[in-house]
Amino acid sequence: MAKLYVLAREKGEPGARYHASAEEGVITRAIAEVIGKCSGLTVRSVAADEVEHYFGWMTPLAGLDMTASSAWTRARLGWEPTGPDLLTDLAAKDYSAITAA
Repeated sequence: MAKLYVLAREKGEPGARYHASAEEGVITRAIAEVIGKCSGLTVRSVAADEVEHYFGWMTPLAGLDMTASSAWTRARLGWEPTGPDLLTDLAAKDYSAITAA
């Protein structure tokens, strides 16, 4: 992330938005499954009439397909992501604070 920030400062266009995603198309269910597995929490599908109960003010965002791509960022700034992909990174996190609550 720091490398991308420096490239954006040095080569970036004013007002441009750069995406630091290493991969595209990671589905929400896969993210939830990794977090659930690591935290010991149950993951299940939520019926449409239950979405607001679980997501509150984020309900309008919960069903959107918001795929981010770094292809433009890579082409413009010559940046290549390094480090783990999203699901690997999430699996390596410490979820003890969640499970202790």
